[in-house]
Amino acid sequence: MTIPAFHKQKSPLIIAMAVAGLGASGLVSAQAPVDVEERLRELEERIIAAEQRARAAERRAEVAEQQAEERLSEESLNARLTKVERQASGEEGFSFNAYARSGLLIGQDGKSTEGGPYLTPAGSVGGAVGRLGNEPDTYAEAILNYRMRFDNGAKAHYRTMLADGVRTSNDWTAEESNLNVRQVYVELSDLPSFTGAFEDAAIWAGKRFDRDNFDIHWLDSDVVFLSGTGAGIYDMQLADDWTSNLSLYGRSFSDFRVSRENPNDTGSTDNLILTTNNYFGGWQWMVSGMSAADNDERVNDDWADEQAADTGFHTMLAYHGDSFFGLAGGSFKAALLHGRGLGAETKSIGSDGRLIDDAVSTRLAAYGTTHVTPTWRVAPAILAETSEDRYRHGDTYDWATLNVRLANELTENFEMQYEASYQWMDLEPQGFEDRNAVEGSYTKLTVAPTFKPEVGGFWQRPEIRVFASWSDWDEDLDGFSEDDALGTDGFTGNEWSFGVQAETWF
Repeated sequence: MTIPAFHKQKSPLIIAMAVAGLGASGLVSAQAPVDVEERLRELEERIIAAEQRARAAERRAEVAEQQAEERLSEESLNARLTKVERQASGEEGFSFNAYARSGLLIGQDGKSTEGGPYLTPAGSVGGAVGRLGNEPDTYAEAILNYRMRFDNGAKAHYRTMLADGVRTSNDWTAEESNLNVRQVYVELSDLPSFTGAFEDAAIWAGKRFDRDNFDIHWLDSDVVFLSGTGAGIYDMQLADDWTSNLSLYGRSFSDFRVSRENPNDTGSTDNLILTTNNYFGGWQWMVSGMSAADNDERVNDDWADEQAADTGFHTMLAYHGDSFFGLAGGSFKAALLHGRGLGAETKSIGSDGRLIDDAVSTRLAAYGTTHVTPTWRVAPAILAETSEDRYRHGDTYDWATLNVRLANELTENFEMQYEASYQWMDLEPQGFEDRNAVEGSYTKLTVAPTFKPEVGGFWQRPEIRVFASWSDWDEDLDGFSEDDALGTDGFTGNEWSFGVQAETWF
C-alpha cells in the first residue's frame, strides 16, 4: 500500500494556504488556523496509523504465505518419508525373495551318482529321507512382489514366482530346463468396507501356494502342500480364539485315455478342492473336499479293471508349538493327516488323479529344533505313512523315516553339521507300474563342514557346505522297480558320495 508523502510536510505556508482557502469560502473564522492545524495533525496521525496497519497486514500475509509453503513442504516431506519407510519395511513397493540350492554330488568312483530325498522305493509315495549331502540338482525360485497401500488404508500385494530345476552340471541347460511360473496372484487386505468377522481378512485370486503350507526342511518334504489356481479368503475372525480361511483351488490332471475302444481318445479334468483351514491358538484343523468330474473314466492298462476316483476327502490336525515339545526352548510342529479317494495323497492335496475310490492313507509328521548347549543345536524329525488300496485293490504302502540334524557352532562363521537318516518300508504295489513287493531299510550318515556369514540357528542362510555321505540299504530294495535309483549299475549299497553345495533364501 502506497501512502502520499504530503503528510510528512509541516510547512507554515501550506497551513496558511489551507486556512486562506477555507476563509475565502466562508467556512472558518479568524480562529480557524489553530483548528485546521489540529485537524490536519489528526488526519496525519490517522494516515500514519493506517499505513502501519497496512504494513502489519502485509507482514502477516507474508508470514502466513511462508508458513503455508513450509506446511506444504513438510507434508510433502512427511509423505515421502512415509513412502520410503513403507518401502523399507516391505509394506509398499517392489521386493525380491528367493530360494536356491546348487551343488556337485560325486560317487566313490569319481563319477556322478544317484541322490535326492526321494531316491528310495518309498519315495514313489512321498517317503523322503535326509537331504544333507544328498542333493545332485540345481533348483532356484525367484519371487517378485509389488505391494501398494492406498489413501484409505487398503493394501494390495501382487506376486509372480519363477522356478527352475535341473540335474545337469552344465552352465547352459535350456534343453533340460523346467522353467515354470509357479505363482501369479493378487491379494487385497485391510479393506475399509470389511467389518465384523471380515475386518482383518484378506482376499486373493490367481495361481498360488497356500499361505499356510509348512514343511520339514531336513527332508525337503512338505507336511501339507495346497496349491493350484483359484481364490480364497484368509483370517476371518469367527470367535475370539478362532480364525478361519476358506479357499477353492483347481488342479488339472494330465490327459488320459477315456476308452480302450478308442485308444487315441484323450480327456482331461480339473480337480476342484474346497478347503477350510481353522486355527484355535496353536492348533490347526484343516478339512478339504474334492471333486474331479469324469476322472473315473480314466483308462490305464496298468490298472486292469480298477477305476480312478472322482471325489476325495482330506483332513489334518496340527499343532504349532513355541517350545521344543515342552521340554526346552525352541519350536516344534506336529501333524496327523488322513485322506480317502483323491484325498489319499495326504501331502500334496488333490494332486494325484490315479488314486482309486477306496484309497485310504494316514500320515504322521513331527519335527522340532532346540539348542542343547550354547553351541550345539539339534533338529529331530519323523515322517511316516500307511496306505492301502491306493492304485489297486489290495496294495499297501507302509514306511517311516527318522532323521536327526545336528550342528556344532565352532566360530561365528563356521560350524560342523551332521545328519543321520533311517527309513523302513514295506511296499506291496500289486504290480502297479511293474513294481515289485519289497521290505527293508535305508540308512544314510553325513558330515558337512559349513561356512556361513553368521552362525546361530538352523534357519541362518546362506550356507556353503562340503560334505561326505555314506548310505546303505537292504539288497531286497534293489528289485522294487527298474526306473528308480536303487539297484542301478554301480549303486547297490554301501556307497560313499562327496560334494559341495550352496543354499540360500531371503
